[in-house]
Amino acid sequence: MTTRVEKQTTLADSVTLNGIGVHSGGPASVTLHPADANTGILFQRSTPDGDVEIVGTWQSVSATALCTVLGDPSHGGVSTVEHLMAAFRGLGVDNAIVEIDGPEMPIMDGSASAFVEAIDATGLVSLNAGRRYIRIKKPVRVVQGDQWSELRPYDGQRFNITIDFDIALIGVQKLDIELTPDAFRNEIARARTFGSVQDVEKLWKLGFQMGSSLENSVALDGDRVLNPEGTRWPDEFVRHKALDAVGDLALAGLPIMGEYRSYKGGHRMNHNVLVELFKNPDAFEIVEASEVAKRSRVSEKGHAELIGGLQAAAFGPEVS
Repeated sequence: MTTRVEKQTTLADSVTLNGIGVHSGGPASVTLHPADANTGILFQRSTPDGDVEIVGTWQSVSATALCTVLGDPSHGGVSTVEHLMAAFRGLGVDNAIVEIDGPEMPIMDGSASAFVEAIDATGLVSLNAGRRYIRIKKPVRVVQGDQWSELRPYDGQRFNITIDFDIALIGVQKLDIELTPDAFRNEIARARTFGSVQDVEKLWKLGFQMGSSLENSVALDGDRVLNPEGTRWPDEFVRHKALDAVGDLALAGLPIMGEYRSYKGGHRMNHNVLVELFKNPDAFEIVEASEVAKRSRVSEKGHAELIGGLQAAAFGPEVS
């Protein structure tokens, strides 16, 4: 049997997306460039004081209240990176340089769909370097009130997300899914951000979400969906929370071989579980792609799909 060696990937060519920033409401443009092996995801932004580079890892996270923010947006940082990071992880983009012209990623339609289309349009190329993974060895859990999130040992990449809203239209929704490129494209990528009209109006008064509209979010008024087209799935809400979780956990810097579970989670809980993980070095180990392949060959027949499930994982710089 021929040994299959997983290689890192990057984009085959550069691609540009234009839109608006969800908070400023102003124009926002981002260009995704190919990058060398072991670059990971690197954000570059030009400012009056010069170019600023921010590595797309959890150490760069500065805020998680309304979105995931890397660095200080007023001094070269970037906000709302989670949808792009999810597309990179979901489709297996290991290395890329993200050139952005302002403090916000373009929100597009409120999902990762436009980023998926752009990545698919340019395609991926293999690089002469193997992938590595963070394998979860022991459970790691964080709890805040009635919210919790945890990483557990699992031979694959699984997301088990539960939300519980005091809104009849949403209520309790669950999504349990193995992350593969097809699953990401078909079941997660098109799920849009959502919120109540009343909450958005409050944020407008505070100067936030000035670009929020029916073009880029699912708007709720009580138990009514205001978008003329309705929802893309009855459970689009939990699917979007899964999208956010994929993007936020991509900031681990390496793909996580394990199961992520959350209840009433969000950007803060997604980030906190990574902080907790890296505080406990005995809870994980770095494994080479060749080790993953070897384990799949010697595992029981029921788990023979392991390599196929993991080949979508992204690669980043080693986390210490």
